[in-house]
Amino acid sequence: MGNPNGFLELERIDAAALDIRERIKNYNEFHTPLFKEEQQLQASRCMDCGVPFCQSGMNIGGSISGCPLGNLIPEFNDLLYRGYWEAAYKRLRATNSFPEFTSRVCPALCEKACTCSVGGDAVTVRANEFAIVENAYSHGYAKATPPEVRTGKRIAVIGSGPAGLAAADQLNRRGHSVTVFEKSDRIGGLLMYGIPNMKLEKHIIERRIQIMQQEGIEFKTGVNVGADIKADELLKSFDRVIIACGAGKPRDISAKGRDAKGIYFAVDFLKAVTKTLLDSKPCEGFVDTKGKNVIVIGGGDTGNDCVGTCVRQGAKSVIQLEMMPKLPDTRQPDNPWPEWPRVAKTDYGQEEAALIYGGDIRRYQTTVKEFISGKGNELKAVKLIELEAQRDEKTGRLKMTEKAGTESEVKADIVLICAGFLGVDDHIAKAFGTALDRRSNIASVNGTHLTSKERVFVCGDSRTGQSLVVRAIREGRDCAREVDESLMGYSNL
Repeated sequence: MGNPNGFLELERIDAAALDIRERIKNYNEFHTPLFKEEQQLQASRCMDCGVPFCQSGMNIGGSISGCPLGNLIPEFNDLLYRGYWEAAYKRLRATNSFPEFTSRVCPALCEKACTCSVGGDAVTVRANEFAIVENAYSHGYAKATPPEVRTGKRIAVIGSGPAGLAAADQLNRRGHSVTVFEKSDRIGGLLMYGIPNMKLEKHIIERRIQIMQQEGIEFKTGVNVGADIKADELLKSFDRVIIACGAGKPRDISAKGRDAKGIYFAVDFLKAVTKTLLDSKPCEGFVDTKGKNVIVIGGGDTGNDCVGTCVRQGAKSVIQLEMMPKLPDTRQPDNPWPEWPRVAKTDYGQEEAALIYGGDIRRYQTTVKEFISGKGNELKAVKLIELEAQRDEKTGRLKMTEKAGTESEVKADIVLICAGFLGVDDHIAKAFGTALDRRSNIASVNGTHLTSKERVFVCGDSRTGQSLVVRAIREGRDCAREVDESLMGYSNL
């Protein structure tokens, strides 16, 4: 610990966000990093406490507390404070395949478990990580390092999201030959088409992919495994196959009038917006909310991303529906540190919408009762109904039930459904003959990443269901180690 008084002498200072009215003019990232000297001082606030929960990644109170990757946070913070930027990068990369991604899109589980946050403000772990990796690129030591020896083993990875890329990166470093198959036209999976540019500009992904290509990984886009290429062909051509195609089956809303025109799944909406930006022309399925009344169903990160996107497109109005009650503003006695804080959060899109539309756009304990259409079955309004929380007498679980006499009607030209996902696309499981679990994810054997099909492994959202980017990277790394051990008899990954 370079400065034992850092957390006492210095206040937390984070990267500043651009003014809302300026940043909504485009889809660019909008935070301004600190100067290097300032970031080093922020790193000195890390206490190197006796039990660094920030890097534990343990399940506490039903949620993950600390970094699922086990990043050596006190160590790279201390190296950063002392000015050893390259050493800090090497320490960070030892556990994190893609710090350029996590430092932008991770909800910073590490900071929520930081000891400094018990009675004050957490260390700026995510901003420190961002500074370390961007400095590595600008100084040229975030570069390709191809393996010196090849093993002769070939591995196919299906899907190029964070789990698939992490598995490919690790196995290639071990000396295996890796080919990644992606059904979309660009590499990146949800990083490319599920997360808006405001949170992760796409040249950041392409920058890392170029390095991985230089290191020997082969990428094939526009290939839908199971349709364009048969599962048997892959198993004949490759020693192992990893399924990492995500959990892309969106959960629908079953309400009267669901067949009205103007109702879209969030994943399709966000993908089309990003592809239109990248191609510089409207793509198939592109939806423009300019001048429209929009209803966003779902209060999670995806719902917030839809709100931020609609604000940038110039929507006339936006209402965001959340079935559950509003969370408390501060930790409650039954939610102590270092558990993940179950508190209300206002994200960037909701902040922007509050300014543009004159107040909080969120409606808690509310859902759609009916979609109302007009001429040509075009959506024109939705009937909303309030919900109330009731405890199930048998299970003890909280369930939301309709509250009589609370129906209301609001104008709606477009509805975006952000209700989560229901597992993998059926055709992948059918193509390989792999078993599914009760949540429609691909089942793994005895807690490993091996599926019911010999030589076929699974990782990421395909195995766990919808989760965080940082957890997907951990999934990919763990899967790579198991694949390596199955090929070589041992693993040093």
